[in-house]
Amino acid sequence: MYSIIVVPPPTTEDERTRTQFRLAPGERLPFGRSVPEGGLLIGHDGVSRRAGEITAHGVFWTLSNLSAHQTYVVENPEGAGEHIKVAPGRLDAPVPFEFSRIVLPAAGDLLPLEVWAPRHDYLRAEDGTDGEPTAPAFSVDRTKRYFAVLAALCEPRLRGTPHAPLPTVEQVVERLRPGWPAASRTSVQWNIDYLAVKLRLKPGPETAEAGTRLNGKKESLVAMALRFDLVREDDLVVLSAPPRRVIR
Repeated sequence: MYSIIVVPPPTTEDERTRTQFRLAPGERLPFGRSVPEGGLLIGHDGVSRRAGEITAHGVFWTLSNLSAHQTYVVENPEGAGEHIKVAPGRLDAPVPFEFSRIVLPAAGDLLPLEVWAPRHDYLRAEDGTDGEPTAPAFSVDRTKRYFAVLAALCEPRLRGTPHAPLPTVEQVVERLRPGWPAASRTSVQWNIDYLAVKLRLKPGPETAEAGTRLNGKKESLVAMALRFDLVREDDLVVLSAPPRRVIR
């Protein structure tokens, strides 16, 4: 079964007719200006003769940078600026992204070499497992208003602007009004405070000590939600949901 698909840069061929290389686990694809038969030939004077090598594994791949002086950058096109660097001479650097773009510096040009790793392996749960199930790390209900508030806070960064300023409470209120006509500054702020307790960013009211004041509450909430995929881009549909009765 193929696990890695490599799409060459559009240096000599039409975008629609570029040949794709499909690698099974364990297979290697050398690339450069002069490569063995079956390798990826990149006809650009700024690319090393033996520029690098891609090795397919089960659900990920590694990159060897065989150039003497050029650092390669591997970008995550879906990661809002996320990337890794592979230094000259580095062998078998693991790449964790499902969709990747290797950027090859080439005498003033930047050549994109796309690598896809669409294979996903998951643990299959066995029936009849003894004992109690493991409690989830974060328990969120996507039908509740607090989740809509969290989605509205995360929306600018989920839309592809990783360093976008977070919306103000007033902007969150306006964003939620189509699906929550009664939204107000007080109710939105209440939900933000509730989220901070629910996600354990601050102690709950039942604790003996009130604890220190949580500064940057919205920033902390968004950082945690995005880091652990509590809110994904698909979840933004809750912001356009029709008005409905939702229980806090």
